[in-house]
Amino acid sequence: MKFFSDNAAAVHPRVWEAMHAADRADSGYDGDALSRRLDDAFSDLFGTECAALWVATGTAANCLALAAMVPPHGGVVCHREAHVEMDEGGAPGFFTHGAKLMLADGEGAKLTPQAIERVIDPIRNDVHQVQPHAISITQATEYGRVYSPKEVARIGSVAQGRGLGLHMDGARFANAVAHLGCHPAEVTAQAGVDVLSFGCVKNGGMNAEALVFFDMDLADVVRYRRKRAGHLQSKGRYLAAQVLAMIEGDLWLDNARAANAAAREIADACGTRVFHPVEANEIFVVLSPAEQATLRAQGFDFYDWTAPEGAPGAARLVTAWNSDPAEVSALARAIAAL
Repeated sequence: MKFFSDNAAAVHPRVWEAMHAADRADSGYDGDALSRRLDDAFSDLFGTECAALWVATGTAANCLALAAMVPPHGGVVCHREAHVEMDEGGAPGFFTHGAKLMLADGEGAKLTPQAIERVIDPIRNDVHQVQPHAISITQATEYGRVYSPKEVARIGSVAQGRGLGLHMDGARFANAVAHLGCHPAEVTAQAGVDVLSFGCVKNGGMNAEALVFFDMDLADVVRYRRKRAGHLQSKGRYLAAQVLAMIEGDLWLDNARAANAAAREIADACGTRVFHPVEANEIFVVLSPAEQATLRAQGFDFYDWTAPEGAPGAARLVTAWNSDPAEVSALARAIAAL
C-alpha cells in the first residue's frame, strides 16, 4: 500500500485514451494540431492570454523558466527547502549557465515579502555581488502548504517593485487550487506570476508537464531554449495530448480533489501527530521508529522524514488521485490505533 509519492501514481485512463487518439501521423515536434491547441486551451483555463509549451519533466519546466528570466551572472531568490534547491541535482545552475540560488527562510517552506527582502536588501548594486533577477515559489510547497491569492500577490508586488521575474513551481498546483477553491488566475496571472510550471505527472499524467507563460516574451525565449536543452521531442503530440486531457473537462481538479480528500482522512486520524497543516495531499506526521516499523509490517509504504525538535521520528505520507479508499481508510485506522 503505497503512500510514499504521487510521482508513482498510475496514469489516468483518460490520459491513456488521449495518447492513443494521438497515435496517427501528424506534424513532428510542436507543429501538430494538439500542440497548437495548447495556447488557446490554457488561455481559456486562466481567462487571460497566455502561451503554453509542453516539456517532459518538472525539472526541465522549472529550469527553462528560470533560464529565460535569469542571466548566468544573476540570482534566483527561493526558499532553502525549495525543490529547485534540494531536489534538482544542480539543474538550475546547469540550465542558467551558472546563476545562483539565493536562499530564504519561511515557515512551511513558504516565502514572505519580508523573507525575500532580508535576502536582497543587503546586496550591493555593483559587479562584485550577484544581483537577483527572479523569485521562485512552490505551490503547494514542499511541506504541503498553500499560498493564498493575497500571499502570492504580495510577493508579486515585491517582484514588480524590484524589477524581478516571478516563477511558480506548480508541481502540485492542482492540489493547491482544489484546496483554495479559487479561479486559477487569482493565484497566478492576477497575482503577478510571470510563468507557471503546471504539473501533470503527479496528478495522473504520464510524462508531460506544461510551462504556462503570462509574459508572452518569455515564451518566445523558451521555445529556443527548449530545443537547445534537448527537450523538443519529435513526437510532441503525445505530450500535448496528455496535457489537454488533464485540463479539458477539469480532470486536473477532479484528480486533485480526490488526492486532497484522501490526505484529509488520514490527517484527521493522525490528530496531534501532524506537524504541518494539511492543505494539499501531503501529511507530515510524528512516528517513532517502532511505530514506523509497525505500519510497514502491516504493508504500508512511506518515506521517513526529519522529525520536529524533540520528536522521536517522523514520516511523510502522500496520497494520489488514485489512492484506494480502502487502503486510505486502513492507514487511517492503523495510525489511530498506534
